[in-house]
Amino acid sequence: MSKAPHHTDSDDAPRRKKRGAGVLVWVLLAMLIAGLGGFGVENFGGGASSVGQVGDTEITANDYAREVRNQVNALSRQFGTPISMADARAMGIDRQALAGLVNRAALDNEAARIGLSVGDAVVAAELGKIAAFRGLDGSFDRAAYGQTLKQNNTNEADFEATIRRDVARSLLTGAVAGGVLAPATLTDTVFGWAGEKRGLTLLVLDEAALDAPLPAPTEAEVKAHYDANIASYTRPEAKRLQYAALLPETLGATLEVPEDQVKAAYQARLDEFVIAEKRLVERLVFSDEAAAAEAKARLDQGTPFEDLVKERGLTLDDIDMGDVTRAELAEAGEAVFALQGPGVVGPLPSALGPALYRMNAVLAAQETTYDAARPELLKALQTEAAAKAIADKVEAIDDLLAGGATLEELAKEFGMELGTTDYAAGATDNDAITGYAAFRKAADAVKEGDFAEAVLMDDGGLVALQMLETVPPAPVALDKITERVTAETRAAALAKALSAKAASLKAAVDGGAGLETQGAVTSVEPKDRQAVLDNAPPAVLEAAFAMAQGEVRLIEDGGYVALVRLDSIAPADATSEDGEALRAAIVENVERDIATDISTLFTGAVSQAAGISLDQQMIDAVNTQMGN
Repeated sequence: MSKAPHHTDSDDAPRRKKRGAGVLVWVLLAMLIAGLGGFGVENFGGGASSVGQVGDTEITANDYAREVRNQVNALSRQFGTPISMADARAMGIDRQALAGLVNRAALDNEAARIGLSVGDAVVAAELGKIAAFRGLDGSFDRAAYGQTLKQNNTNEADFEATIRRDVARSLLTGAVAGGVLAPATLTDTVFGWAGEKRGLTLLVLDEAALDAPLPAPTEAEVKAHYDANIASYTRPEAKRLQYAALLPETLGATLEVPEDQVKAAYQARLDEFVIAEKRLVERLVFSDEAAAAEAKARLDQGTPFEDLVKERGLTLDDIDMGDVTRAELAEAGEAVFALQGPGVVGPLPSALGPALYRMNAVLAAQETTYDAARPELLKALQTEAAAKAIADKVEAIDDLLAGGATLEELAKEFGMELGTTDYAAGATDNDAITGYAAFRKAADAVKEGDFAEAVLMDDGGLVALQMLETVPPAPVALDKITERVTAETRAAALAKALSAKAASLKAAVDGGAGLETQGAVTSVEPKDRQAVLDNAPPAVLEAAFAMAQGEVRLIEDGGYVALVRLDSIAPADATSEDGEALRAAIVENVERDIATDISTLFTGAVSQAAGISLDQQMIDAVNTQMGN
């Protein structure tokens, strides 16, 4: 059967607690220590509805299946394509889901062991936060609550027990990991490192900096570069494929399309071919005619239009209408379109009230005649008709291949293009036919001895292919890539010449000459480590933060050659708006990371103390059932 193309193309920071929370931490930890006994993982052979147990808390098969499916669905949304259970297990999704459930059960078990729970009022408050349980007036609706639970195959008792456990678990982890304060020494050090800025002067060298123009490389130099870099010009191992293709573009060129269909297509797309005259317009609306007239008078006396906009509490983006036609401007259209150049007219009516209109540019009308558009329209119709014709042949082609027909016979029977190509995955010089994703996928999968199989392309085309042999790696002949090798030979020579020139300039600077006397320089205002310099590689800033003030270094990165001087070192400014934001972000990240580590260690400790039991047979059974 023809195969359709398969397309394969964040942790909340803990709230800072009062120091009093530390008392609860110690109480909970004391209770934990009191309950520590032996620990370990043992085989669990319990009831058929359980896949495992942590202490006295079971992990049900339903919980496990639901968690796996939730993670698979999330991954499918992320990739934009369905993920099979087999692929999910290969990626470890099942083990990840089980680990999360074990951690959750460990915390639930510990909360139960120390008697940590919440009352009905807390559960009711949590229910009131769920939008699905609210009525039209926004308040909790018991009927909606019951109906929603019924639709999700659960009941009030089970759902409320889940909420009670969730809240208790949050209280437990909040008590253990809450109240974390980032160490001042750590945050000060990180802030000082991340917030420091350095100012530079650059002298970038290009070919114009050379004492003489670089000559074109000779044939001998090109050949020498080719030989010295033969690995760069060696094609990787490839698959020699024979294929028979039926493509809409090729078949379409042979099909006749009635002229009336072409004309109908032109009319259907008339708005693409006949574009009315437009204006780029901004509209500033006022509350009444008097306010608009007063603003226009001030504008005529020299007040900038932008000031009028700002006074209204607006920005230019707020009043931008984009490109509009005369009709779209309604009653204001005639006056606005009467302007021959940029200007302001008004007050004029608008749907929002009296307004001033600023016209910024004239967009002339554009018309593509039928005769000019006809070739494009005809080709589109031919290609569409060809795709339909190919679709009608799919079953017959499949039948012929199933009967053992060769690609030669297939091509002869259906007028397909027969060809061969040496396909190397990832190569940039593959033949045009490999531009189809479906072709590449089939080519990647095919092996010697496989029967030819038809594959549908994205554009409605069809190709059948088979592998003839493996083509070992081999250098591409120089005469086939002469232009590329010549350009790379020249680039290498230029880099060498620029490096030598830069070294001589640096020697002069080291000898006391000013950098500014050696060529045109560019000053770079102080930048921090996270900055990106325009037209310069990251190596420039990396070097700057390793240099002493006043030092000059030669930076070579690919074809980039420059002398860099470190002019200034500005310590992190904790008083600036950016500095305050940076320090706050550092503190937040450090506290979150510490809290996460504490929570992870705590969860691991209570898991081991309670004892973890897993029923691998039940886990395998659930996996098998989900995979069917």
